[in-house]
Order: sequence, then C-alpha cells, then structure tokens
Amino acid sequence: MNDNGHRPVEGSWKVNAATADNVSTVHTDPAAIDDMVDAAAHEHTGFAADGSVEGFRQSRTLPLRVELARQLRRRRTQLLLGFLVLLPFILWAAFEFGTNSGNRRSGGFVDLATASAPNFVVFVLFASGSFLLPMIVALFFGDTIASEASWSSLKYLLAMPIPRGRLLRQKAATSGLLSLLALVLLPAVALLVGVIFYGSGEAVSPTGDAIAFSDALLAMVFAVVYIAINLLWVAGLALLLSVTTDAPLGAVGGTVLVAILSQILDQITALDNLRNYLPTHFSFAWSDLIATDIDWTNLAQGTFSAVTFAAIFGLLAARRFRSKDITS
Repeated sequence: MNDNGHRPVEGSWKVNAATADNVSTVHTDPAAIDDMVDAAAHEHTGFAADGSVEGFRQSRTLPLRVELARQLRRRRTQLLLGFLVLLPFILWAAFEFGTNSGNRRSGGFVDLATASAPNFVVFVLFASGSFLLPMIVALFFGDTIASEASWSSLKYLLAMPIPRGRLLRQKAATSGLLSLLALVLLPAVALLVGVIFYGSGEAVSPTGDAIAFSDALLAMVFAVVYIAINLLWVAGLALLLSVTTDAPLGAVGGTVLVAILSQILDQITALDNLRNYLPTHFSFAWSDLIATDIDWTNLAQGTFSAVTFAAIFGLLAARRFRSKDITS
C-alpha cells in the first residue's frame, strides 16, 4: 500500500527500471552499423602523390564561364554596360542642342568631333580616357576579391577547395574580359551613332592630316588595343589593393586616386623627363594613329611602361594573396 491507500500495480517497478535504462543509454540498431561500415568500405579515399584526393582536378574548380555569368548577373555590371551604351547618345545630344562652332574641319578633338563618325569615336575615347575608362577597369579588378571578402564568402570558395592561385587567376581573367567588353562596347556604339548622324567621312586630326574611313576604322581597332594594354597597370594595381583590403570601395577608390595623382603630376613641366616614368604619361599616345605618317615611338614606350607596371603589381598581388590570412 502506498500513502494514498492504493496497491502498486504488479510489475510497474520493472517498467520504470526499463525506462530509466533507456534514458541513460542510446540504443543503436546493429544492422544500421553494418550498413554504414559497408558504405564506408566502398568510399573512394585514395590520395594522389601531391596529397590531394584522387579524382580532384584543379582545372575543374571555378570554371571561367560560371564566374563570368555570375559577374554579368550583378546589377553594377549591367548598369555600367548600359551607361556605356547610353553615353555616345548623351554626347551626341550635347553637340546637337549646343552651340555650333560652324567649322568642323579644324581645331582640337572637341571641335572635330562632329566632322565624321571616326572623329566622333576619337572624341569619345579622348573624353573618357582620363577618368571613365580607368575607373571601369579599377572597378572590375578592385572589386573582384575584396567583394568576396566583404560578403564573407571568400573563405568558403577556398574551402571548396579552390586553390588560391587558380581563384586569383579566374577572378582576374573574368575582370579582364569584362573590362575588354567595356572598352570595345563604348567605341562600337560611338561609331554607330557617328555613322548615323555624321556620316562615314574621313578622319581629320588636329594637325590637319586626313585619312580614309577604312583606314580610320583600322586605326580605331589599334587604338582600342593600345588603350587596353595601357590600362593593364590600372588592373594590376586594383588587383593588388583588392587582395590587400576587405573593402571594395577602398580598392577601387585607391586605384582611381593613384591614376588622378599621376595625371596631375604629368601636368607639372618642372618634372621634365621624370614624367616619362608616370604610368599615365602615355595614356593618349593612341592619338598618333590618326595620321598619314604614324610615329610609333610613344606607342612603344607606353606599351612597355604599362606592361612593366602591370607585371610588378600582378606579382605583388599574387604573393600577397598566397600568404594572406583569410578570415572572411
């Protein structure tokens, strides 16, 4: 009898003891253990000579097409490319509704902009070469690694695993393709606008030289190629800053500030020959292509200068990223 006068149910102590035993221990089905052992026995756990799991291929990680599609879906890429398409129309409207000088065959790049389609392209490249084009390259390269760090996704990319060297190469290659797309898109749209509104006439240079439309098109192609090469130093510096900081704005802004500072110093004639070592000194050497007798001296020096700066910055970026402590 208990305190309430009730007789305990026979065998209830056995039930309580069994319950207490189940609470203190975990029951595991022996058949489940056998299944897991059998599955583990068929797992491929071999290792290659370099220590990697057999079947793993670095070349299969982060395919270029995947990263390129990912960057093209970003809103900042779409807005930037859309602006480049719109810019030639904005410049045409400025000339159309502005004051007409009346002389379209003499003057500087601005005065000659409406002389023909090639001249309009030359003006667009000249107007955007000081700030817009360097900023575009700085945006694509400076944002590439720093943005992943700011989103705290960089460490997960490396843990997939994607080797650091390949991650940096794939990111840089994607940024290079996007930059090249922007550099081609702007003059292509400008040429279309120029042909529609100004006709396919001769390209006239500020020195008075005039070249045929077909030769002007070839000169434009070489000009875009040179501009792309000349902006390699911007790409290298932006990539270096991108692997150094976790702030995309800092990497992009720092690169643009260096470009502006170089342009300011290039205007100081007291520096004399020292200006030749500035990365922006030969930025507009492509304008020598609009001539009947092309002088390749400045073009060659500008190419060598840009490639040298790009190589230095690129090597420093690779070294910094290889040894950087990734925490985000």
